[in-house]
Amino acid sequence: MAKEIWQKIGEGFVQEYYNQFDNTNRMGLGNLYSPDACLTWEGSPFQGREAITGKLANLPFKRIKHIITEQDFQPTVDSCILIMVFGQLQVDDDPPMAFHQVFMLKSLNCAWACTNDVFRLGIHNIPV
Repeated sequence: MAKEIWQKIGEGFVQEYYNQFDNTNRMGLGNLYSPDACLTWEGSPFQGREAITGKLANLPFKRIKHIITEQDFQPTVDSCILIMVFGQLQVDDDPPMAFHQVFMLKSLNCAWACTNDVFRLGIHNIPV
């Protein structure tokens, strides 16, 4: 079965995002976001491309590698693309950790940009 255009766009975004995240200084990631985008990183909100770029570029590690386990895509009623990514990441020499990330893409000026991004590590701190 042929993939829908929104699936292809979503897959291309995911590939580009994690390739830049893992293989560059992460400053270029800001170009994937709309000017007024929102990021929630482990519960902390960041508003706007500059704030998001600052957060991602200054994360406290030297190396990172993402391994995508699954990715799901949906078109929205207002012509956006919702993306959910599940996987593992390894930071420096730490053991791999599960992560979940959700993106919303919107077509702006004939190009797709991320308007919303929510990231969480798959760590469960359950009080006993």
